[in-house]
Amino acid sequence: MFGKKTHLIGLDIGSKTFKVASVEEIKKGYNLKEFGMIDIPSGVIEEGSIKDPEQAADSIRQLFTMFNIKERNVALSIGGYSVIVKKINIGAMSEDELQETINIEAEQYIPFDISDVNIDFQILGENENNPSQIDVLLVAAKKEIINDYVNLTQMAGLDPCIIDIDAFSLQNIYELNYETKDENIALIDIGASKTSLNILKGNSSVFIRDVSLGCGQINERIVSLVDCTLDEAEELKYGDNTDKISEENLTQIISAVSADWCMEIGRAFDFFYSTYPDQNIKRIVLSGGGGNIKEFQQLLASETSIEVTTIYPFKNFSIDSKFDSSHLEKIAPQAAICMGLSIRRIDDK
Repeated sequence: MFGKKTHLIGLDIGSKTFKVASVEEIKKGYNLKEFGMIDIPSGVIEEGSIKDPEQAADSIRQLFTMFNIKERNVALSIGGYSVIVKKINIGAMSEDELQETINIEAEQYIPFDISDVNIDFQILGENENNPSQIDVLLVAAKKEIINDYVNLTQMAGLDPCIIDIDAFSLQNIYELNYETKDENIALIDIGASKTSLNILKGNSSVFIRDVSLGCGQINERIVSLVDCTLDEAEELKYGDNTDKISEENLTQIISAVSADWCMEIGRAFDFFYSTYPDQNIKRIVLSGGGGNIKEFQQLLASETSIEVTTIYPFKNFSIDSKFDSSHLEKIAPQAAICMGLSIRRIDDK
């Protein structure tokens, strides 16, 4: 067992569902101790912004009580418009030198005032086209959003030790469960209100983009067709009440929204191909609530001519017998980011 001091609970604060995961390191890797989810009312969190901190904190407390999680140190992640991730090339220098000059280097790449953001970076290595330059992964997140998430978790009685980026969390859990070869894999997480796209080549992230689209669009279209609330629309989406909406109408809505998603993803891929003209994407791995939508999977595969699969983030974990394997299978795509957070440690970089 590793030291309790560095152990963190993964807490994924989505705009529709909060998820929590607790794992322990064992000789053979990891053991899943606990995983749970709680739906939150519409409007509490919108596009990554916390609109009702009281209600959100209450839902987090409920979640920890429901699954009897006593530990208080958590890892969270953020994404969306308040986070910028860019791969940049700069003149070769040491990490210490870059620490001194990163704000000046970053200024030209970041559309926010530099004093409004927290900046972090990772040196990826020498630039393959120009040995006098290095590739750097630059990450900037709005201080306001970070403060909101820190305040929220503290209000819920927790101690936020790491704030990660959704796309990196997804990458960590993918790399833990799947073999990474020297080929391009597109990880696409479709949440309720945003989609994160991370293209990996081997263990390096070469292209990251967040887009404001997600499963909430399906609910909004159901509401515009049927007289119901957004929360009721969520139930209708899963075919739970066929009296209110016909199967045909529901299929039409899902197909139309899926087509929009494919178009946006296609645009991002075009941008990737224009930056790396000699590269191709070998496989698309879906996660998030949208990862389970069969029509979308099929449409994306046919439009991109790329194999599409859905992530199973519990693949390399030993699983306690108390877990129902068919339930884990069903929630697997939604669990990906949270599981990626649960394997972080306090002393990680």
